[in-house]
This record gives sequence, structure tokens and C-alpha cells, in this order.
Amino acid sequence: MIILLMGVSGSGKTTVGQALAGQLGWEFADADDYHPAANLAKMSAGIPLTDDDRAPWLEALRRAITAWLAANHNVVLACSALKRAYRDTLLVAPQVALIYLRGTFPLIQERMRERHDHYMKAGMLESQFEALEEPDNAIVIDVNHPVPRIVSEIRSRLSL
Repeated sequence: MIILLMGVSGSGKTTVGQALAGQLGWEFADADDYHPAANLAKMSAGIPLTDDDRAPWLEALRRAITAWLAANHNVVLACSALKRAYRDTLLVAPQVALIYLRGTFPLIQERMRERHDHYMKAGMLESQFEALEEPDNAIVIDVNHPVPRIVSEIRSRLSL
């Protein structure tokens, strides 16, 4: 099974994903690690990515998900997957569970202001919310709770 944690930057995908994977004894993967260097450079410079920029990244993620499933490998994957088209590329099988970590702009903005070691800066958050197409096929989790509660809710909703 693949648990795809999606949401805007600052919604807790990495923190929640690592905690969830740790509890389950699964691998954790961060979709940011699949970006080509050019994408990371653009984001570090505060330049939002285009769909063309994201195409090779999404294809690399699709290949990884397909390989994990073929190997019966359980993975928690943190990935923004903001647009429906991106999710359509990644949801390759019923064994990929989509979890949407939903938070309000003010809450996420405050979290972003506290981050100093991440390429995604608080000023880019507005573009993330503008690009976000909320999913209608996901388990929706409110991120305005402590991480242990969020992880517990995900496990309960997925019967894990």
C-alpha cells in the first residue's frame, strides 16, 4: 500500500508522514527528493513551478509508486499533489490511498514563518493555495491538531 499525503507546503506532510511511517514500520519518501535540480533552484529563488516544470517530477514519482506496488512495498509518500491532474498521474492503483492534510491559510502561513531551513518560503504560500484543487476522492484530515492525533486519525480511517 502507498499512503499519499497531499496538501500545501507547511501542512505537515513530512512531519506527519515520518511519524506515520515510523508507527507502521513503513518507508517514508518525500516527493521533493524526486525534483530535478532545476526545479529546486527555481523554488529556492521563490519562483513557482509551472506544469511543464512538474512533468518530469510527476513521471518520476509515478514510476516510483508503480515500482513500490510491484514489489509489495509499503510507503508513506509526502507530495503536494495540488492539482487533480497531478493526482490522476499518481493514483495508479486502488492500493494508493489519498490523504488530504487540510489547513487554513492563516494557520499554514504561521507555520511557514517559523520555518527557516526549507526552500519553500512563506511568500510562495499564496500561489500554493491558488493552485490547490481540493480533492473529492481523499480522506480529509484537519491539520489543526497535534501530530499524534493526526497520525491516529489516519490510521483509524485506513484501518491500520
